[in-house]
Amino acid sequence: MTTRTTNRNRGLSEVVSTLILLVVAVLLAAVVAYYATNVTMTRTSQEEVRLSKQHVWVNSSGAVAAVKVQNLGGRDILIDKLSVRSIDADWDQIYYYRVPSGSSVNEDQNITSYDSLTGAVVLIDGRNYTQATSDLPLISGGELLVYVKGPKNIQMDDIGTTVAISVTTNNAQYITEVNVKSASSQ
Repeated sequence: MTTRTTNRNRGLSEVVSTLILLVVAVLLAAVVAYYATNVTMTRTSQEEVRLSKQHVWVNSSGAVAAVKVQNLGGRDILIDKLSVRSIDADWDQIYYYRVPSGSSVNEDQNITSYDSLTGAVVLIDGRNYTQATSDLPLISGGELLVYVKGPKNIQMDDIGTTVAISVTTNNAQYITEVNVKSASSQ
């Protein structure tokens, strides 16, 4: 008499179970990567800053940089720093005019004397420019006109050369280039 044993408790083979675990791990990694990309894109895609009307003037008394900053994105931003030729400007050397909501400034900023940028408030072209003390908030759709007194690395020798002006926010850095011009009247 021969007895036959049947193996009814047989499970999946090692190969099949390894493949299932591998597929689950790959799908989980894909979901995490998609989520991380989505979070990153939604935080930065809503921020759009335009730099325009940029100038750098220099004469024997010193240099002055000017730029118009527009927030075209769908959310408010905070300007962390402003740099000219990769050197951060000190806040007490930055003067800004906040353009009132609903209006816009289309004309260029005028040559401003290095010596005239003193005090907490400076009148330039009929606008009161305020001396910055720390980071500058800018609402969605808002505009700032900015003057930087005495960028530390701009000299008379730089007339005709191209320099970068950059604005840094929490999420990005925005850069524009400009040729250094003479501020002398002759």
